[in-house]
Amino acid sequence: MNLYRFLLLFSPLICSSLCAQDIVWKAGVHSFFDNTEFGGSSVQIPQTMAGVHFAPEIGLSMNDKYLIFAGADLLHEYGSHEAIDIYTPVIYFEYAGDPFRFYAGAIPRSLVLDRYPRMFFQDSISNYRPTINGIFWEYGAGKRYANVWLDWTGRQGQTQREAFFIGWSGRYNYRWLYAQHFGYMFHYAKTKNPAEDEFIHDNGLILTSLGVDLAQKAGFRKLEINLGWSVGLDRNRGIGVWHSPQGILSEIKAEYRGVGLFNTYYRGDRQQIYYAGHGNGLYWGDPFYRSKEYDRIDLYINFIHTSRVKLRFVYSIHMTEKQMYHEQAFYATFDLDNLRNKKPERKYQSLWDNWF
Repeated sequence: MNLYRFLLLFSPLICSSLCAQDIVWKAGVHSFFDNTEFGGSSVQIPQTMAGVHFAPEIGLSMNDKYLIFAGADLLHEYGSHEAIDIYTPVIYFEYAGDPFRFYAGAIPRSLVLDRYPRMFFQDSISNYRPTINGIFWEYGAGKRYANVWLDWTGRQGQTQREAFFIGWSGRYNYRWLYAQHFGYMFHYAKTKNPAEDEFIHDNGLILTSLGVDLAQKAGFRKLEINLGWSVGLDRNRGIGVWHSPQGILSEIKAEYRGVGLFNTYYRGDRQQIYYAGHGNGLYWGDPFYRSKEYDRIDLYINFIHTSRVKLRFVYSIHMTEKQMYHEQAFYATFDLDNLRNKKPERKYQSLWDNWF
């Protein structure tokens, strides 16, 4: 049977199959400005990061559960002479059937890993690594969940190392108490033609915390505190010795009518043992955790907070190395889509609701 006869015979079936699908789309503009005043620090560098992402996606949906998306994340950095400084493909399959979520492909990071603490992924990762490349599976929703994921971050080449993350996280709530866990293992292999002093590295990190969530009882958007124990696992296979830096990490979150505070405090061993030789290639967490004691206070205002538009200003105070450092950040996001299976949006209350 030639191709023409095949298409003629099966064209009704093909047409009915295609017509059963819905065309879906997403489009987002995400702007960021982050000024870090870290002059004099031995573990961080002062810099200003600013730019705007344009992220269009188009896809097919079947029964609002099975979706396929294709698009791109286009980053233009402020002050650059290039129209597009970083181009990141976005192509993924999504299954969204409660209580499960499953993704495979080049997946927007904000869909899957936005709960991880900065000890694992620093702020700038979402700006310059907007996707994960692999798979993500999760059971549950909201504040009660368990997931596993794979992110392949480096394809082996002449100058690029093979590298990937395997991660897992979860949270369980019982009334106003909760337990949560985050973890990953990062494999940092060699290039195709490695130098004599080039070795394979394995880098793992876990954090287990117990907390109290009193937001509903107090009428706050957020009001919780947790205390956890972190353990890092580092090995240079050329040396063969495992390092396991440990410490405590506490978080305090409070938000009322658009005004919030987020405090993180770490005390313990220095994390990121091999940072001096490999930097952000090996470690994606905040370099401030290379200090034995570190406290960060974020004071923020959500000027607008809806499913479509978000405007946030953050003023951060970093205390470590017997010094105080400052950071100012502004984020503006605008998202549109024609998806039908979204959950109802919880009304957001601000101090200035009745001002205008």
